[in-house]
Amino acid sequence: MSDLKAAKAQTLELIQVIDEHNYRYYVLDEPQIPDAEYDRLMRELQQLEKQFPELIDPDSPSQRVGAKPDQGFAEVTHQLPMLSLDNAMNADEFIAFNRRVKERLDLTQDCEYICEPKLDGLAVSLIYNKGLLIKAATRGDGTTGEDITLNVRTIQSIPLKLRGKKIPESLEARGEIFMPLSVFDDLNQQAKNEGTKGFANPRNAAAGSLRQLDPAITAKRKLSFYAYSTGLVSEDLQLADTHLERLMQLQDFGLPVSSEVAVVANSQGVIDYYQKIQDKRQYLPFEIDGVVCKVNEIKQQEQLGFVSRAPRWAIAIKFPAQEEMTKLLDVDFQVGRTGAITPVARLEPVFVGGVTVSNATLHNMDEIERLGIKIGDTVIIRRAGDVIPQVASVVLSKRPEDASSVNELKECPVCSSPVERAEGEAVMRCTGGFICDAQRTQAIKHFASRKAMDIDGLGDKLVDIFSELKMIKHISDLYQLTAEQIAGIERMGEKSANNLISAIESSKSTSLAKFLYSLGIREVGEVTAKNLANHFLNLDAIRAASLQDLEMVEDVGPIVAQHLKTFFANPDNQAEVEALIEAGIHWPKIEKKSDDELPLKGKTFVITGTLENISRADAKIKLESLGAKVAGSVSKNTFALIAGEKAGSKLTKAKDLGITIYDESFLIKLD
Repeated sequence: MSDLKAAKAQTLELIQVIDEHNYRYYVLDEPQIPDAEYDRLMRELQQLEKQFPELIDPDSPSQRVGAKPDQGFAEVTHQLPMLSLDNAMNADEFIAFNRRVKERLDLTQDCEYICEPKLDGLAVSLIYNKGLLIKAATRGDGTTGEDITLNVRTIQSIPLKLRGKKIPESLEARGEIFMPLSVFDDLNQQAKNEGTKGFANPRNAAAGSLRQLDPAITAKRKLSFYAYSTGLVSEDLQLADTHLERLMQLQDFGLPVSSEVAVVANSQGVIDYYQKIQDKRQYLPFEIDGVVCKVNEIKQQEQLGFVSRAPRWAIAIKFPAQEEMTKLLDVDFQVGRTGAITPVARLEPVFVGGVTVSNATLHNMDEIERLGIKIGDTVIIRRAGDVIPQVASVVLSKRPEDASSVNELKECPVCSSPVERAEGEAVMRCTGGFICDAQRTQAIKHFASRKAMDIDGLGDKLVDIFSELKMIKHISDLYQLTAEQIAGIERMGEKSANNLISAIESSKSTSLAKFLYSLGIREVGEVTAKNLANHFLNLDAIRAASLQDLEMVEDVGPIVAQHLKTFFANPDNQAEVEALIEAGIHWPKIEKKSDDELPLKGKTFVITGTLENISRADAKIKLESLGAKVAGSVSKNTFALIAGEKAGSKLTKAKDLGITIYDESFLIKLD
């Protein structure tokens, strides 16, 4: 064909036909043509694009073969955190979850649930703008993931362009990328034929495939995808009132949803569904490790809300752990950041639940005593929740005559400091503090972490190297490092060294709350550190505070107060804190605001629509500085809605609830 106009028309027609067949195959599971005919259509498209390169569209189905290899994965910050789910390990734990749901919703009868298999893959976020896939990211830590857009574009079941006539301005779909068992088996057979190492399980295979720097390799791995929820969507899309209907909306846009999804009327329906899927597990074309159960009504989801890391309206009900027998070769003791000493079983390697296990947790000495375990015993290993290997029990009939007892430690295995075990606690702790190499190394990693001092480029491996080379004996030694010292380390050039020194220098400017959190005081997390800073206003006041003074702070009880007193009473800790301050760490003075200066204290605001003269982020900061709480959704507890241009469903809901509505001028007038 030599006519460009005719070629363009035929190319567009082929793209439309192939996209339609992809939709019917991956989403509806209703293929209308044999694979050979599909291949013929694809070859015809590829030939046209080869003859007329100017017709190649990046969203063409022919372009899923993968772009050129990338140099790494950029970070992506999720606008709406991708939370994990709490687990129920048996029916009793699910029944307890159901009871909590009913209590919080003030129901006498069970609510309606939506259930689906818990795919053993990787959670991802797909961002569509005006119907086109513009970004894909891993879940990561829930706040920050990795940009895997190029690799995701190679996955046939993920549409590059949404279907339908009413495509929203923006849409975030969330779901699971996984490797079908047939693909996994073929991949491992190929590895065996080539004499290379195969993958332990489909999840590892999917993860390894997604993290290829060369998308062409990902394309060959034939990954699949199922959507399970929406993330942020533009307000021109009216989302449905139930979780199932929202999934159907995603399916209408061309995103595949598992055919195993089902709505059940009550908790017994969930248990029945769980049993049905467990019986069906071995026949499913993909690996699963349980069932996900969610409250179906969106209003009830919003009423239930979230805890810090998980929604209160959803739970993963895990299948029983898989178990195998092996021999306990020895018990080692590992020292953590807070000095907690954990016994670890060293095992004769055994294949359990898809992975080879050679170590397993023993938790503490109470657990060792409960099990009655001895070195040399034959033990049963369980992968609890299909994740963490545990020693479940001892096979006493196989105990050898020379089996030896596991004795409680008297001194730290790392620094030889005395070990203490507080009354009522099961955990042994090293008393060495910062003089203990194990605690110091872990403490430095925590100190440098993103939520603490945020020293960019100082990862765990580099901290380990610094410790091994004796370059850092105390946390404060970080601020004495030179670019020359760092550049002398293998694989650390002059540029990397200078960048790290710059990051260390930048970290000196922080906040009191972040500095408190960075010290790694037991049970003092981000929220507690912030509450302490806002209550006492300065470090000296915190160090001098009595137990009674400390317990007056929100979120600080007797145990946390004692941890704070113990930390600041330790001479080594005192010296380290002073050394850090002398190194130049500083923060702005915190001014205590009176109630007169917090006119919005106790009031909840919601911001919606486009603001012309101030960004949403700045608007939120301004409201919070005056004592307000800024929420993401409108409810009966909302004090007022600030509505900008193109405000949508939130404005409608606020009007329905009779909530006060302000425009942007309200923000401008705030002092």
